[in-house]
Amino acid sequence: METRLNAMEKGRDALKTLYGIGAYLSKSTLEGTLRELVNLRVSQMNSCAFCIDMHYNDAKAKGETEKRLYGVIAWRQVPWYTDQERAALALAEAVTICDVTDEIFNQAKQHFSEKELVDLTLAITTINTWNRFNNTFSTFPQ
Repeated sequence: METRLNAMEKGRDALKTLYGIGAYLSKSTLEGTLRELVNLRVSQMNSCAFCIDMHYNDAKAKGETEKRLYGVIAWRQVPWYTDQERAALALAEAVTICDVTDEIFNQAKQHFSEKELVDLTLAITTINTWNRFNNTFSTFPQ
């Protein structure tokens, strides 16, 4: 497989906006490991090898366990995630497929403030954007 285009190089100015969102989210009240679990799950759904590799490694560096990382693909079937993490993962999946039901939203609302819900949704939509860039231009893990 070959990279089709180096979007990081050729699209540097365009991608500055995404880097800015990342900087904003890093200062949000959402826990870093929660964001990494969401990034990993969405990247799995979108088959983005580059982001799966990156967010798996980033989560490990933040102290996440191997067990929870490889289990995120089946998070509903294992007891390793908190209710808050489950609500975030459910919202992440729903936003990714553009089908956020009242049930899913209300579940998330029980665990996150209104500002955190906005930030979490921004995080979800941003990783979806990165996945689409990487998949379009065939960006692969190193």
